[in-house]
Amino acid sequence: MLESVGALTGSPWIYAVVAVSVLFDVFVPVLPSGVLVIMSATAAAAAGTGGVPHNVPDIMLLTLSAATASVLGDMAAFRLAWRGGDRLDRAIARSRRLTTAQERLGAALSRGGGVLVVIARFAPAGRSIVSLGAGAAHRKLREFLPWSVLAGVAWAGYSVALGYLGGQWLGATWLATGVSLLALFAAGSVAAFLVRRPRPTA
Repeated sequence: MLESVGALTGSPWIYAVVAVSVLFDVFVPVLPSGVLVIMSATAAAAAGTGGVPHNVPDIMLLTLSAATASVLGDMAAFRLAWRGGDRLDRAIARSRRLTTAQERLGAALSRGGGVLVVIARFAPAGRSIVSLGAGAAHRKLREFLPWSVLAGVAWAGYSVALGYLGGQWLGATWLATGVSLLALFAAGSVAAFLVRRPRPTA
């Protein structure tokens, strides 16, 4: 595997590539940011096997770059939605998913909790929906930011851990990457179910 992507994973530029991918996938959720993080972490695991002749990513720097970019992307979407005006409000009103997420997020943040922000970070497009919904609802930044930081750290740590442990157990191979990605997608499916699940009525 490393022979195929070694030019990227063995370069200091990998941190910038991962950061840019994570930063912008809040606007374009199809970007393969999770794939890049896991591939890089799998490559990092090869450092402990002694079978890799070139540099590999540092997992701490990889986690830091992914988590930081995640928070910055959230903040960019949050501020964009905050200033979006009537046009964005109408777009959200036409989207059942965005309206529901906005209502649930507002209630969660009002109660002093934002676990939904963390869960949604793992769901496909969940990060986009939550960040845009929080901004469009004009939530206070001090309510949203701590949960965004926690979500970014949790997602980055989980993704890096999957890639690294998969590489340790199965070697720096495509099989290790595939198994790690399946685990990431499984977490995303569970998160999507939890985000969409109706709240119990009192």
